Amino acid sequence: MTQESACPDSYYGYEMGPIRPPSEADSLLIRVTRNCAWNRCTFCPVYKGSSFSIRPLEHVLRDIDLIYKNMKCLREAFNEPSSVTEPGLKAIANTVSADGLVAFNAAFYWFMNGMKSVFLQDSDALASQPSNLIELLRHLKERFPWVERVTSYSRSSTLVRIADEDLEAMRDAGLNRIHVGLESGSDKVLKMVKKGASKEMHIRAGLKVKNAGIELSEYAMPGLGGTELSAEHALETADALNQIDPDFIRLRTLAVTDRAPLGAERMSRRFHVCSDIMIVNEIKTLIQNLHGIKSVVKSDHVLNLFGDLEGKMPQDRDAMLEILDAFLGMEPAKQDLYRIGRRLGVFSGLKDLMDTNRVFRVEQICLANDIRGENMDSVIDRLLQSFI
Repeated sequence: MTQESACPDSYYGYEMGPIRPPSEADSLLIRVTRNCAWNRCTFCPVYKGSSFSIRPLEHVLRDIDLIYKNMKCLREAFNEPSSVTEPGLKAIANTVSADGLVAFNAAFYWFMNGMKSVFLQDSDALASQPSNLIELLRHLKERFPWVERVTSYSRSSTLVRIADEDLEAMRDAGLNRIHVGLESGSDKVLKMVKKGASKEMHIRAGLKVKNAGIELSEYAMPGLGGTELSAEHALETADALNQIDPDFIRLRTLAVTDRAPLGAERMSRRFHVCSDIMIVNEIKTLIQNLHGIKSVVKSDHVLNLFGDLEGKMPQDRDAMLEILDAFLGMEPAKQDLYRIGRRLGVFSGLKDLMDTNRVFRVEQICLANDIRGENMDSVIDRLLQSFI
């Protein structure tokens, strides 16, 4: 289903979808579409078994108005987040009906986190009619004129169909960043994981966003090519990113869950998962082959081995490569210590190996749970699956 008319006519109150980018953790979430229109990517477990629909514009506008109403109460009661008191908050919450609690909680969370950004859900808000999305964006700006950033996910297959003037109108109405799942620049990999886009389409879509004056975040997925296509995946992804020059390159390391079709392919050995060492080498190849761009590389996801691997190209390339080379140059036992410490949430970067308290904590956890070299990979695999 891809038409607004296919959505239910009844309004059930403020809706919140299941996902958003980590960079939008503090954003107000406004659900424009439900689930994913494509929903065939073999690595993604999120929307399997769910149908896609576009919410009626009037429903989304009512969501915005509900948040506005709650925000007005909160801002009148408290000048700023630091002035919130438990008695004052309870007094406001007691006036909220049971069916309005979701909207109130969303408004309160946004209030406490600065009210600077809005994220349009779910997987592709731009699948809506451009005129409806533009009206929605204008309503957001009218209700919350202080907002600094409005963002959305979108698919390359959607973006290439949107007229340039419509993208520019969306920008003028307030949309200033789009997140796109490039995943890979290799046509072999894209076809293998049923991404529904080619390298050429990704490049065209990315350039359309850039030419419209909208910030672009492209997501690259280390490990997606498996062991067979690892090198091609890294090189072709770098080439695609070089041609696009997005504002942000965000790394999202592949984690294969049994809830995704790729899980069955791994079990049947049609797909061979890369080791952490292979993935680090793959990221190294990717960064080494980024040329002529000014993108900011981000590693802002718990699935990534290095939470501190970030920097602006080209000036921070060497610093990022130093992190990767430092890990690759470690003894296997120290690599394992870091790998498990990172997945346990104790380490965020290699610098944490200098913190004796953190190291001791990881060693104690490993000792208490019998985590050792022989079972390290299986333990890490279970931890990664729990993050998805």
